[in-house]
Amino acid sequence: MKTLQKITLIIVSIGLFTSCQSKTDVNQILSNSDTKKAIMDTIANNSDMSKDMMQAMMNSSKGKMMMTNHENMMKMIKDNPDMRKGMMTEMMEASKTDTTMMSEMCKSMMDNPKMMDMMKDKKMQSHKMTGMDKNMDMSK
Repeated sequence: MKTLQKITLIIVSIGLFTSCQSKTDVNQILSNSDTKKAIMDTIANNSDMSKDMMQAMMNSSKGKMMMTNHENMMKMIKDNPDMRKGMMTEMMEASKTDTTMMSEMCKSMMDNPKMMDMMKDKKMQSHKMTGMDKNMDMSK
């Protein structure tokens, strides 16, 4: 009888222990915007996690469609200089009234060495052209 009580107690204890463990509800976690942003920032700033996320998106029908649309849009912008210029103009106009957007754009460009080199080259070309104009005016 004591053995039966011990076995029953162990079974009840295991039952209580497993019933107290809750399964993580992903939607509940993601409903908190701070938590969701922290998760997305963590994934975005970790190259292994970013690769895993891209793979998961490519395996998802909605993610694949979104990635394909993004690729098509980038190709369209690259192939259409007027569209690219129009979008840049709109972004510049929007950033005049949105200081957060402007500072994010500036930071993004400054953090990109290739972009910084290109801007330095353009500035040097501009100074050379300005110098040539002055020299041409002096010769008259």
